[in-house]
Amino acid sequence: MAATIDVVVPVHDNYELTADCLAHLARQTLAHRVIVVDDGSSDGTPARLREQWPQASVVEMGTHAGYTRAVNRGVAACSGEHVVLLNNDVQVRADFLARILAPLQANARVGAVASVMLRPDGQTIDSVGVAADVTLAGYARLQGRPAAEAASERPLLAGPEGTAGAYRRSAWEQAGGLDETIRAYMEVLDLALRLRAGGWLCAVAPDARGVHLGSRSYGRRSREQRRLAGFSRAYLMRRYGVLRGRAAARALLTEAIVVAADALLCRDVQAAAGRLEGWRAARGGTRRDTPPADAIDRSISLRDSLRAAPRRGARARRLISSGHGVPRASLPCPTRRVRGGV
Repeated sequence: MAATIDVVVPVHDNYELTADCLAHLARQTLAHRVIVVDDGSSDGTPARLREQWPQASVVEMGTHAGYTRAVNRGVAACSGEHVVLLNNDVQVRADFLARILAPLQANARVGAVASVMLRPDGQTIDSVGVAADVTLAGYARLQGRPAAEAASERPLLAGPEGTAGAYRRSAWEQAGGLDETIRAYMEVLDLALRLRAGGWLCAVAPDARGVHLGSRSYGRRSREQRRLAGFSRAYLMRRYGVLRGRAAARALLTEAIVVAADALLCRDVQAAAGRLEGWRAARGGTRRDTPPADAIDRSISLRDSLRAAPRRGARARRLISSGHGVPRASLPCPTRRVRGGV
């Protein structure tokens, strides 16, 4: 009996992007169900979806609850054996679902699968899942490399990126889904680490490809973006006990440099304030299990971490809600220019 497939697409405004995403899903070679979770759109997205895409199920959050709650609600609203999370600013090839599900069907120990997301030029990698360094900071794997290198084994794969990834439902449910304390940023990395700590494997489907069109988020290094990213970083460092381990000194040095640079460049303390909020929010929480060694890439140096820090913050923006696009971080820090969508 063929596996049942649910594709969950969280959205917030930007109906045109969503319609384009659904058009590409409609060309898939595998039968599937689409669940669009509307995270408080103000552009009439739910009504337009029901009129123009009646084959898609629409779940309305009512208010702008954030990416993690929208995704969890969408996954809970369906029951397929496999769940594919997809941003609405992604165009997938017709064989995408068949390719990304192949590792799940080939190995019962695989709980999640990363896809290959390309930049709009179609030749450059946007991400092939995420990697984590010894401080559990996350990075988009192979970003900026030629598409021909998508099957590279280094850096080590931690799990899927937020843009497009597949999960075995039993693995998702065992891990408890996304942590809703994190409204945005790093929640998919956290889920990946929890899956790996729970004994599940993660694989790459190098032929499961799509084009990530770009950011539809809270804005390029906006105040809210930097505060939320700081919250997530500190929250996860405390939940995983990073500052009690061997990487504590490196983590403290990295965070001090990043926070100081952000304060100087953006002339505020949003990055620091977010970290303080996140640290407090993690107080009293059960410590997360340490992920296995093959989920952490110890070859990522301190210099690599510092060089990637601005891009890390930029990539986190995609996780705020549906569009999840990721512009490269730019300076100076515009605090009011917010581009529509997630």
